[in-house]
Amino acid sequence: MELEHKDPEKSKQCCRSRQETIVVALGGNAILQPGQSGTFEEQMENVRKTAAQLAELILSGKRLVVTHGNGPQVGRIFQQQEIGAREGIPGMPLYVCGAMSQGQIGYMIQQALYNELLKAGCQKTVVTLICQSLVDPSSPAFENPTKPIGSFYSEAEAKKAMAEKGEAWKEDSGRGWRKVVPSPEPLACAEIAAIRSLIDEDVVVIISGGGGIPVIQDSSGTLSGIEAVIDKDLGAQMMARETGADVLLILTDVANVSIHYRTPEEKKLEQVSLDEMKAYYRQGHFRAGSMGPKVLAAIRFVESGGMRAVITSLENALAGAEGKIGTVIKR
Repeated sequence: MELEHKDPEKSKQCCRSRQETIVVALGGNAILQPGQSGTFEEQMENVRKTAAQLAELILSGKRLVVTHGNGPQVGRIFQQQEIGAREGIPGMPLYVCGAMSQGQIGYMIQQALYNELLKAGCQKTVVTLICQSLVDPSSPAFENPTKPIGSFYSEAEAKKAMAEKGEAWKEDSGRGWRKVVPSPEPLACAEIAAIRSLIDEDVVVIISGGGGIPVIQDSSGTLSGIEAVIDKDLGAQMMARETGADVLLILTDVANVSIHYRTPEEKKLEQVSLDEMKAYYRQGHFRAGSMGPKVLAAIRFVESGGMRAVITSLENALAGAEGKIGTVIKR
């Protein structure tokens, strides 16, 4: 069955005025809200609302590249495999679970965004590309695994896994023990040439889910997966740099980044120079497991030549992309 398309001329009209290429980094709330159980129906409804915001960006004349997180989804896949293992069902490596989540989330965003654009009379191709992110196997991150994955277990179970499998486990805030894996920085994307070609053809590309699938490359150029998790915001920054994007738009659950967070001196940041933001980052205002990676990604993007980086909430996507709202970092 062929898809019913609208007039191709309308498709051209919806994007003639584009000037900027924007890499949008979607936070977890774009797919799964706090307190939800994570059913497909819940996630799809969240994605539809997200797609409506993304469609506004495209219809306003922006050229869009979409990245996203995958923490809850890849965690669930990992948990399902743990249950299956009790029945003798072979599990897949963590990096394969990451690829599964890229397909799952990409499908939802791809379909929802296509439908939103179609309603507006804009015929635009939206595709999801499974992305591999190159990492350095000699990175210090592999000596100090920090990223928790999977279920909580007892101390005895954790120590057994460490002894028998050589895995790293850590106690997590009094809630139990969890397996931890390295979180190296992404260096480059293996599929960047294809991604650039798609962008040049005015295709909306969904890429770098969960920061990309971590892979290493040997002296012959051969790629292989490695057990690790890449920070999604640093992955988005790498993709923005590699694609030559003008703007990095990081969408999260707050409208602005703050310094002195949750203290009487708390201050929301709006228009901030690169040097100011670097100073705030060095002073330790942003937690490593929360706003820290987002701020670092924004700093690196502007340092590498990007026009501006913006951190704001999903509902402020359009105004944020234009630098009118949120925390805007410029040279």
